[in-house]
Amino acid sequence: MTITAAKVMELRNATGVAMMDCKKALEETGGDMDSATEWLRKKGLSVAAKKSGRETKEGGIQVAFGPGGQSAAIVHLACETDFVSRNDQFQSLLTQMAKQVLAKGDQNISAQPLTEGTGTVADRITQAVATMGENVQLVAGKRVEAAAGGVVGGYVHSNGRIGVLVTLSAEGKAPAAALEALGRDLAMHIAASQVHALNESELDPAVLDKEKEIFTAQARESGKPEDIIQKMVQGRMNKFLKEVTLFSQPFVKNPDQTISQLLAEQSKTLGAKLNVTGFIKLQF
Repeated sequence: MTITAAKVMELRNATGVAMMDCKKALEETGGDMDSATEWLRKKGLSVAAKKSGRETKEGGIQVAFGPGGQSAAIVHLACETDFVSRNDQFQSLLTQMAKQVLAKGDQNISAQPLTEGTGTVADRITQAVATMGENVQLVAGKRVEAAAGGVVGGYVHSNGRIGVLVTLSAEGKAPAAALEALGRDLAMHIAASQVHALNESELDPAVLDKEKEIFTAQARESGKPEDIIQKMVQGRMNKFLKEVTLFSQPFVKNPDQTISQLLAEQSKTLGAKLNVTGFIKLQF
């Protein structure tokens, strides 16, 4: 029999299950709503829908890279318990989602047709909930590309709770392997540090104003003259900027060298002008 869209929507509204699964259930049961609902229950999909509101505090972050490191994707997949986050099924799904975003981009991810398997990303997540017995959510997914000659570097911390992508530009021909290694080092640095922006010009003015307001109030507690207070505030602002902007920070692998100095040194060594043009950091 023909299964109408209205019938599929009716079953979806009643069960909360994905459209593709509702259609399959109706096809398998001759369009009978009660039998289709029972079919979904036997498959565990109705149960999965009920779990979609449960809190997800665990999970994992993963990255995937395109050919030559020219593009990359990073995703954050969440679940309820650490036990599930470490099992092979969850890790396989995490890898699949990273490859999905790399291939299809980061727009309207849930509705994207799967590059591995049938149905959509939303359908795949629903199936994972049914199989794993926990709420699973795709929290974030981003895809980035490097300019010609550059690379995207990436790093995921061993606990899977922090991941970073860094776009590195190169004006001139530099060895790809060296660029990729530098990109990974920079991503590792950002993972280990509090980086708000690349430099002062990229910081939110509201953040700067708030910090200045706090530093001024603190300085006035000292009772010193206004001109001294202004110097104290400027000194604290300078220190704050060095702490939160990437180019001013000491490199984690060599604290005697700032990131800006590292880039200058590597530019000279590799024979190409190198620069960091952006980064993405996911953390939970």
